[in-house]
Amino acid sequence: MAKDAVDHAIRDFERAPESITERVPLLGAWGHEARTNQRVALSRESGIGIGMIDHLLGRYGGLVDEVLALVRDRPELARPLEGAPLYLAAEVVYAVSHEGARHLDDVLTRRTRISIETFDRGVASARPAALLMAEALGWDEERVAEEVDHYLRRVEAERQSQLKITDQEADEARVQVTDIV
Repeated sequence: MAKDAVDHAIRDFERAPESITERVPLLGAWGHEARTNQRVALSRESGIGIGMIDHLLGRYGGLVDEVLALVRDRPELARPLEGAPLYLAAEVVYAVSHEGARHLDDVLTRRTRISIETFDRGVASARPAALLMAEALGWDEERVAEEVDHYLRRVEAERQSQLKITDQEADEARVQVTDIV
């Protein structure tokens, strides 16, 4: 699909080189197979269960070592994130330290899949995740409260949008909560 999109975008340019998009590996693809073959060793070395190692490999691929390094440096990050037992606390810290996340909604909706993979859409994880982010980003309690409040309002706006009859009404309900800056 990426190749098709690039080819379409440059179709009117006579001197555009042929797209190589389909041959460019995604971030984490390099080393994924090797680390997957070593999943039992990764589990033993880190003390993290094989199921969670599989989750980390599926999410971070060959970059799994970066997440595990956080756990090695701070063993408390090996615990499941409160409210999202299929995610490690380290994944929140990784989103901030390695992926550039600066807001709670970014971590819960885009950097992880907590907002769509938990029954409550990440509501129970919001404060614990914000506290982990606060440590990494130097937030005070007021900023933590703002980030959590913003996320909870976004979740509620999304829920309300799903009660609307038309797409336009749903969109209007969703945009009631603007992005945090």
